[in-house]
Amino acid sequence: MTTVHEWTGLEARALRRALRMSVRVFAQHLGVAPRTVAKWDQLGTTVRPRPDTQAILDTALARANSATHLRFETLLLELGQDVDQGLRVTRMGPRAWDYETWTDDLDRAVVALSRQSFSYATDLLNRWLTRYDPHALDDKGLYLFARSTTLLGDLQRDQGAVAGPLSARRSYLNARSIYGQLDIPRRIAQLDLSLAVVAEMAGRLDEAAKEYEALAVDDRLSPRDRARARLWVGTALSKNDKNDYAARLMTTAIREFENLGEPEDWSVAHQKLALAHRGAGNFSEALRLIDLARATAVTDAPMQRVRLETAYGHVLLSDRATVDDGVVILDRAAREAAQHGLAHQLRSIEGIQRTIQGEIRLPLHGDQGATE
Repeated sequence: MTTVHEWTGLEARALRRALRMSVRVFAQHLGVAPRTVAKWDQLGTTVRPRPDTQAILDTALARANSATHLRFETLLLELGQDVDQGLRVTRMGPRAWDYETWTDDLDRAVVALSRQSFSYATDLLNRWLTRYDPHALDDKGLYLFARSTTLLGDLQRDQGAVAGPLSARRSYLNARSIYGQLDIPRRIAQLDLSLAVVAEMAGRLDEAAKEYEALAVDDRLSPRDRARARLWVGTALSKNDKNDYAARLMTTAIREFENLGEPEDWSVAHQKLALAHRGAGNFSEALRLIDLARATAVTDAPMQRVRLETAYGHVLLSDRATVDDGVVILDRAAREAAQHGLAHQLRSIEGIQRTIQGEIRLPLHGDQGATE
């Protein structure tokens, strides 16, 4: 959107031509006399419409589409150069091609986040989040702003910032508010799912499990997201030592991922199921499942490597015959978590290491840690 500081005959003429209207048609469009429009064309910057007519011209420009705004700016610049006048307008929001560039940057941010390239992803997101006031954006701009805010929440979550004013929870709530304004139920439900993940990461396991259970049967979500919600119910329950029930839910989710043709989710679900069996004391089954998860891992991103190695190390620590191997693997996962800024994973590994040290009086092989 473009706004004019003060209308003169010059801006009025540029708007008429941008709308591709004759003098008479433009006069009818505004509700003024044709001779008034002809006067604006003739006198240019030396004539200024009355305040009520200024408001009418503001409305006509505001209602124009993006192509008309582009022609208006171009014509105004050309006409202004002819009479030695600057461009006396303000751009209030993105142009059409800005939206295309914004969309491209969001796609690049998704890729950067999948590789845990947090600095690059932050730059891509902030170049848009700091450029525009959401109150000045149209629906398309608001949608892109909400997507950017959601991805910022994903970035903050991956870095372990789950509470506070600069946290994933705050970003998700802000994005959810915008999607509510735009009335996009699916995006709202997806953010409810992300908020449940944040609650689980913050240790509010019962709250997270209840939210996951509700979302697992929520028609606003895609079948894949509902299956992930079912899997995460099991994750939250497993962390709360309800391993048998958790394993049954995870097994159901695995069948759903197989039916949906989602190999990455299928592999991750086996990793989580291995930890549930470990918690239930089924070491041999846990080892079988974690070996299967490692053999079928689809992505080699740092986040998933750390999660998988952490789970593998945790399982190995459950048997005295493999404790030494487990300690080595956890140390390796901790170093990679620290290298990539995966703070939540790091804290989880530290917790596992402290627990194992207390149980079997092993010296820690490192002072770093990560997540499952």
